[in-house]
Amino acid sequence: MSLIIGISLVLATIAAVGLLAGNEGGSGPGVPIPRSVVAGFYPLAFAAERVGGPGLEVENLTPPGVEPHDLEASRSDIQGLRSADRVLLMGEGFQPELERAVEGDDGVVLLLDTPGLDATPGDPHVWLDPLRFATIVEQIGAELHDPGAARRLDTRLRALDADFRRGLADCGRDEIVTSHDAFGYMADRYGLEQVAVTGISPEAEAAPGDLQQVVDTVRSSGATTIFTEPLVSRSLADTVARETGTSVETLNPIEGLTRAQAADGEDYFTLMRENLSALRRALGCR
Repeated sequence: MSLIIGISLVLATIAAVGLLAGNEGGSGPGVPIPRSVVAGFYPLAFAAERVGGPGLEVENLTPPGVEPHDLEASRSDIQGLRSADRVLLMGEGFQPELERAVEGDDGVVLLLDTPGLDATPGDPHVWLDPLRFATIVEQIGAELHDPGAARRLDTRLRALDADFRRGLADCGRDEIVTSHDAFGYMADRYGLEQVAVTGISPEAEAAPGDLQQVVDTVRSSGATTIFTEPLVSRSLADTVARETGTSVETLNPIEGLTRAQAADGEDYFTLMRENLSALRRALGCR
């Protein structure tokens, strides 16, 4: 073999290795692996961090203690959206200002459009069902070209689902009364019935007739607990609790972390298991 041919073979091998290294997740030849992601709010940032690993720069536009529906994007937020390799949003108007800012841009992923998600129109809270969240994680893994890391997170989500199934299998009640209509997917997955005082948006006001209907439903169901949330006012839950002689507990929609939770290192899994404990107490589970 001549020296020139030998050098050519070495260079070809180096090029092939470099191509494979830039294509670890099985995407098409020459497709670059994203190195920066901007996520609209916490669950999407959490999933991207776990799937992308330390080599991925992830920015969560919703800071701790802020309700994502209320987010007002700054000029720097918009610039970050437009410069990131991928932008992860739920879609369907969950964060309309962000969706308008990036409409038509390349690299924007609206995750409620994920095939097989079976989302209810108008209700974005799919991450509260671990199996639907696993479908979201699979899509994020495909976008970041790392299906292996997505499968590892999927395994943890399926274990969480098994914990919920066991924990809610034998309960004295199945009605969960919530101040915000965010827990429909969770209720559907585990055979519960959600009675919501307000609509999908936590800022929605309950009409007097609706409030009276909820009070009547709570009394007839024998529910002992009204669930409120950490990022919104509990005054509505307190009103229903006073009228019905029930107690108030927290059920977390995990739309974001409080500053204390972020400082304490809490994450999606710890908060979901806290939700499970709260449900078991409220429903009289054995």
